[in-house]
Amino acid sequence: MTLTRPARLTGAALCAALVLTAAVWILKDLAALGSPADLAWYWAGDRFFLARGRAATSLVDPVLLVVSAVAAVAALRSRHAASALAATGAVTLALRLPGLWAPDSGVLVTTLLELALAAGLVLVAAAGRRPANAPYEPLPGRPRTGAAVAAGVLLAVAAAAVAGWELYWASRLPAEITVDRFTGGRSVVKAPLGPPPGWLAAVLVALYATAAASAFARARHTRAFGLLAGAFLAAHGLAGTAGAARSGILERLADLPEPYRSDALTSLFGLLAGVAVLTLLAGRGAPAASPAPYPPAGVLPPPPPHPRPPGW
Repeated sequence: MTLTRPARLTGAALCAALVLTAAVWILKDLAALGSPADLAWYWAGDRFFLARGRAATSLVDPVLLVVSAVAAVAALRSRHAASALAATGAVTLALRLPGLWAPDSGVLVTTLLELALAAGLVLVAAAGRRPANAPYEPLPGRPRTGAAVAAGVLLAVAAAAVAGWELYWASRLPAEITVDRFTGGRSVVKAPLGPPPGWLAAVLVALYATAAASAFARARHTRAFGLLAGAFLAAHGLAGTAGAARSGILERLADLPEPYRSDALTSLFGLLAGVAVLTLLAGRGAPAASPAPYPPAGVLPPPPPHPRPPGW
């Protein structure tokens, strides 16, 4: 299946609108915090800058900006961009949904806009597909077996790690705080546009698990979902590792209590695994088998040459 040209252009336009929306909020936060470095540390979890101004964006926003931009380029360059558009739209829908009950009117308007754009991406990816017209039209390739299995193992471990941390916090925190981690209640301090931490963890577990299952099955959409999962995994791993290095946690890792040590090691694993997944799935996949050149229905095969060669 391929995407029609109008569907590709529409998908690219929707992705460009998502990029523009995220860029406007990021520029607004840059003006509030004063420098790109301050905003980057804020995304990494450093709340020292709250005294100088609160950012509206979270680490999710720059990742979605980059992902939407890549999906727009893929839609313009490839007839097989349906999976990239669908993955981008589905993840944006899931991550932006909690913004519907945000008290800030600007956040609510942005959420409604992004939900509409993301839903449009999913619809375009589903309705704009068509069968390959030419008998020799290439199909999207499947990932190579070794790379797919390795990426699948890393993503499955990442999904188990994120789920394990949520279970750990649910067993340690009061029930009302655990609920707030999924609904964004008053006990949770977060950026206005950012999803609640529990909700974000649930979305990431679903994304990593889906990408891992696709990789193990060597499905044709593995690359789209796997690269998207790898981007989130690497970004969160980088943020956690940078924060741990800045606070000196990595230097005294052996002397820390077990939860702090495990948290730092999880971030380091996320960074390395995310980069590995991106590297494994960004390469060229296995060559796709060409469809058999059967003649169209009702068309007779060409007549034999004349004179006929020996043995015809």
